[in-house]
Amino acid sequence: MPVIATFSAYPKLSEPLGLFGGTFDPIHFGHLRLAEEAIAHLGLAGVRWIPAGQPPHRNRPEVTAKQRLEMVLRSTAENARFSVDTSEVEAAAPSYTVNTLERLRMHLGAEQSLVLLVGADAFAGLSTWHRWRDIFSLAHVAISHRPGFPIEISSLPQALASEFSARQQTDVRLLKDAPAGAIVTFAMTQLAISATQIRQLLAQGLSARYLLPDSVLDYIQRHQLYRNRL
Repeated sequence: MPVIATFSAYPKLSEPLGLFGGTFDPIHFGHLRLAEEAIAHLGLAGVRWIPAGQPPHRNRPEVTAKQRLEMVLRSTAENARFSVDTSEVEAAAPSYTVNTLERLRMHLGAEQSLVLLVGADAFAGLSTWHRWRDIFSLAHVAISHRPGFPIEISSLPQALASEFSARQQTDVRLLKDAPAGAIVTFAMTQLAISATQIRQLLAQGLSARYLLPDSVLDYIQRHQLYRNRL
């Protein structure tokens, strides 16, 4: 059965808790592998998935928030270290990361180590996010990147590069020594899969099998999602 996060069921953990937010339109094996490898590389107690209700940084998703949530629930159901936070989908407001982190802090406490998981491309745009500097007072940030392609400070906006230089830690064991504030990076298995690619395949009536879990693909086919969008 899918694990839906209820805060009363999550006392303070001895290990850091990973947080993985996104539109997941749809969720695919690239997302799932990132979360799985983050647990191993960063010593996380688990990963809490946080599907966005109304993502403010991209066009309106092609399917409803509840449909995207259902796909996340289906794809994470068999992993005991995955849980799903439904609050952003249930809220009728834009899903700003800093607001989500403030809400989690209120429920999980000030001492729990939280680790926000982001890809390298998303991190490069962090300085455009709402109240982005406040994120570091609420969580650590862990950046996944392609093997052999570490984060290039020179490619980041100046303000973000300064934060990266000041906060970067190479020893991920330090994540559990403080609740927030550090930046770490980790290389993950490169899977050339994107939600855009999957949507385009489905819109053309082509197969997307082996790019996302069968449980998600079956749900998409049953409800005829992403069809006739071209």
